[in-house]
Amino acid sequence: MVTLEEAARAATALPDVAETTTFRNRAWAVAGRVFAWHRPFSKADVRRFGDDPVPEGPILAVMVDDLGEKEAVLAARPETLTIPHLDGVPVVLVRLDAVGDAALRELLVDAWFAKAPRRLAEAHRDMLG
Repeated sequence: MVTLEEAARAATALPDVAETTTFRNRAWAVAGRVFAWHRPFSKADVRRFGDDPVPEGPILAVMVDDLGEKEAVLAARPETLTIPHLDGVPVVLVRLDAVGDAALRELLVDAWFAKAPRRLAEAHRDMLG
């Protein structure tokens, strides 16, 4: 289990990351491009779960390279999910109460690479990759 504070520390430990906000929630950006953010479920999200249980605990949204990677991450990582609002968007949701430190770091690093400018990503590929 990872807390939101631990997720924030992991995100800000990456190169050239600044904490910001998006939709009044904490977010982390590289070169002004948001790659992860706290994503609580809205009332509409909760209604869309219908009779299915709504995941509890903090949720982190993280970018992925493309929709193919999104499907691969969703299939490989049980701590990730998506919602209809994110259909067609290269983002997965991570249940922080179900993810470990190493898995979260890997998801954040991948998200960082998905949004970092090419030159910055290349400069840090060996260190982070």
